Amino acid sequence: MPPLSWRHHALIQSVLSRGPLKEDDFRSIFSQLTGKTSGSQQQLFNEYLRKINAELSYVQFELRACRNQYNGDVYYGVVNNVSDDQSKLGTKYSVPQIAFYKGIVEAIIQDAEAGGCISSTDALNIRLESQVHVATDLQSQGGATQVPAAFKNFSMSQKEKTLEQLVKDQWLCTMADGKIGIGVRSFLDLRSWFRANEVPACEVCNETAVKAQICQNEACTVRLHAYCLKKKFSQQRVGRVCPGCGTQWHGSTVKAESTEDYDSNITSQDPQPPEPSMKRRRKSHQEANADVVGSGSALTSATLPERKRVTRSSARLSAN
Repeated sequence: MPPLSWRHHALIQSVLSRGPLKEDDFRSIFSQLTGKTSGSQQQLFNEYLRKINAELSYVQFELRACRNQYNGDVYYGVVNNVSDDQSKLGTKYSVPQIAFYKGIVEAIIQDAEAGGCISSTDALNIRLESQVHVATDLQSQGGATQVPAAFKNFSMSQKEKTLEQLVKDQWLCTMADGKIGIGVRSFLDLRSWFRANEVPACEVCNETAVKAQICQNEACTVRLHAYCLKKKFSQQRVGRVCPGCGTQWHGSTVKAESTEDYDSNITSQDPQPPEPSMKRRRKSHQEANADVVGSGSALTSATLPERKRVTRSSARLSAN
């Protein structure tokens, strides 16, 4: 394969230097570099991405797209597909800060109602001790877990500063009401981790449904992203019922916007036909837990631990 041209390098550099880019910005850069509009030259755009990923694969990097589940915007970013001790040296965050981030992510995905966020108060009250078994290697066999002094001394002011930095770096985000949600970088980097830990997927796109609408039948686990919901129920001859159990689906939908498969040409060189949803979920759970928290300048390779899935019934029991 011919080496990458300066245009390919410039496209990669733009993503690396500016962080995850909105689709419009990414395509605008592509158009400026090639003199072609990505819309009219979709095949050329796809070929650029395939060629870039073929080269990046040699160093275990990948140019990937994802949707911001809170507003449906598509972002492009470069992620590191390796999680090892050497990669951890590339992070600018300390061990307690990484543990704090992990605790927040876990708290968000444990929401059985798929709200996709927690209050800032709950975020600041995350206990770092629960992350000792993954953030350190200080757990002795058959003995009590040793809590590092750095965890014990991680103050509230340090948490506040870390939370602010995580939002700034797009690992987390803030809602209009001040709540804390998953950031675009996390959606990019934690795809395999979400799947391996059985975080419920959207029935339409099969991507993790952190922020989604849920079926009103409490025995049903179907979730739908708001943008996937618009696409599905706007189609003619499609009843407003749950695709899993047939329960009437309540909630408002608006006119559907374009929701094309934005990353089908990025994440796979040879896209396969869609699999049945249950089969896809079983398969995804068997995938290697290879996704990382970062791509070069931040939470690189801070692999999250496996978590027990929380259902709506168990959430109610724990609250009583």
